[in-house]
Amino acid sequence: MPPKIDANEIKVVCIRVVGGEVGATSSLAPKIGPLGLSPKKVGDDIAKATTDWKGLRITVRLTIQNRQAQIAVVPSASALIIKALKEPQRDRKKVKNIAHSGNITMDNVIEIARIMKERSMAKDFSGTVKEILGTAQSVGCRVDGKPPHDVIDEINDGEYDIPKA
Repeated sequence: MPPKIDANEIKVVCIRVVGGEVGATSSLAPKIGPLGLSPKKVGDDIAKATTDWKGLRITVRLTIQNRQAQIAVVPSASALIIKALKEPQRDRKKVKNIAHSGNITMDNVIEIARIMKERSMAKDFSGTVKEILGTAQSVGCRVDGKPPHDVIDEINDGEYDIPKA
C-alpha cells in the first residue's frame, strides 16, 4: 500500500492543455489520481478556467492542498502574442497549420514583455522585449507593420526607447 499523503503538503502539477476544452482524463489521471483528486472534475475546472484562451495551447499550474486544486493559467509568450492578434476563434480539429499573419503594436509587445518579465532570462527589460519580438517572428506576425527582426535591430541601434519595466 502506498504511503499516506500529508494533508497540509502542497503539490504543484503543471500541465499543457488546449484552452476551453475538457482534456482527456486519461492524461490527467496518472498525475493527479494518486493525490486523491477526480480527473474528470479537475478537467472540467481547467476547461472553465481557460475559456479566455479557447483554442490555444497553454500551461496550467495546479496547486493541490487538502485534496483541493487551485488552477492558475500560465500563458506562454506565443499564446499571448496570438491572443494580441485578436484572431477569430477556430476549430482546432478542422483548421490546421494556420498562418498568423496579423499585425501587433509595439505597445502590445511591451505589455506582453511585462507579463513575461519574471520568467525571462534577460538582464534588463529591453532584453525581455527582444525575446518577445523573437517569438513574434517565429509566430509569423508583424510589429507596427515591420518584421520583428527589424524592430530588434532598431532597439539595438537605440532608435526605439524601451521603458524600464
